[in-house]
Amino acid sequence: MDPLPTGTFISALDREGRLLATAAARAGTGAAVPTCPGWDVRDLLRHTGSVHRWATAFVAEGHTRFHRPAAGPRTDGDELIDWFGAGHRSLVAALAAGPEDLDCWTFLPAASPLAFWARRQAHETAVHRMDAESALGAEPGPPEPEFAADGIDELLRGFHARPRSRVRTEGPRTLRVRATDTGDVWTVHLSAEPPRAEYTGEGPADCELSGEAALLYATLWNRRPLSGLSVTGDAALARFWRENSAV
Repeated sequence: MDPLPTGTFISALDREGRLLATAAARAGTGAAVPTCPGWDVRDLLRHTGSVHRWATAFVAEGHTRFHRPAAGPRTDGDELIDWFGAGHRSLVAALAAGPEDLDCWTFLPAASPLAFWARRQAHETAVHRMDAESALGAEPGPPEPEFAADGIDELLRGFHARPRSRVRTEGPRTLRVRATDTGDVWTVHLSAEPPRAEYTGEGPADCELSGEAALLYATLWNRRPLSGLSVTGDAALARFWRENSAV
């Protein structure tokens, strides 16, 4: 599938970051984050805020080599939430002003570096927005179906195509992922090599995960249990994916 327009990702990033900050303020920085065991909201804000500033540097300064994100500040409470908000706004502004011919470092295939960073940071922020909302003790709000389907595609055909993916099987296995509301289907070929995902529903599969795109998105990014999806075929393969696919 083709990624959504860059402007759509920038709008999603803007919206998701504001929702994250609102949830963090409501929960309080000391609240536990159930979807990230061992983290509290202050950890979540420091991590996401650091990633936002890291991404902004590539977009605004055109760095062509990798450099690590800086650690978040030791501030807390409202000051930490304000720090997060400032970094989020800077990232949105940098992407909105970024030239189409931007040249900088990226780590997944994309039509352009600008398109890459807009897409990656929109999904980074959406997933962590769900984390912040989980700290409120309620079910996180779902992303829009088309946005969710795009995030599934980024995960399956982007992240898990990299050599660092830990999803490896001794023999060939096939996992199908089907979004019942958007009609998007992926077939993931597993082996001793990195997973190879195709945007197709053709051919046999050992296991199929199906459900609405938003539920698949949250589950495949390890923010929901498998129990919310329909699992047909070899359920052990679905559990294997769940246990080994964190990125």
